[in-house]
Amino acid sequence: MASASLQFFAFILALFGVFGDIAATLLPNWKVNADVGSNIITAITQMQGLWMDCTWYSTGMFSCTLKYSILSLPVYIQAARTTMVLSCILSAFGICITTVGMKCTRLGGDTDSKNNACFVGGICFILAGIFGLVPTCWYTREIISNFLDQTIPESSKHEPGAAVYTGFISAGFLLIAGVIFCSSCFKRQQGAWIYPPKQHHFPSTEQESNAGYSLKDYV
Repeated sequence: MASASLQFFAFILALFGVFGDIAATLLPNWKVNADVGSNIITAITQMQGLWMDCTWYSTGMFSCTLKYSILSLPVYIQAARTTMVLSCILSAFGICITTVGMKCTRLGGDTDSKNNACFVGGICFILAGIFGLVPTCWYTREIISNFLDQTIPESSKHEPGAAVYTGFISAGFLLIAGVIFCSSCFKRQQGAWIYPPKQHHFPSTEQESNAGYSLKDYV
């Protein structure tokens, strides 16, 4: 019962991780720059994401521009696009596989098949967490290095946006869920190896007949 509730808790964490991963991939606020200027009326907020750049004015106007050209983008943005999409795909596969393998569901067949499915789903979650953690760390490093560079003007400097923090938290949820699923299956298999099932040996009928006294010898 304890392992089933633990698997359900890991599944909830994985769901939050999947939704956060998808949201971080689509949100346009990976980099944020607030330029107030000389007048508060002309204040604007510039946001840059993986797929589009958006500008929000203090008057309520909001405009976005899609990034159509892939080759013109920096390397870290191209890598972030690829790894975040892979993270979303792997986490979605992990949700489907662990749904079959969890103990609280009636899918997946016998116990060994369900344990194998949970282990594979946990591996998918761990890989998805790694793929989601790498681009967020790389993107944050680029933002900080540009912010500390004295040769770059203040108007071109940015700070990490909400999408970066969402990606960090989602990657952590996926990693925790994957470790829980893999460790639960590993403990069951290890317990089976250390404590194998006892085999009951019953004496055969031939041994019972030989153990008894034969009346032919006394006739």
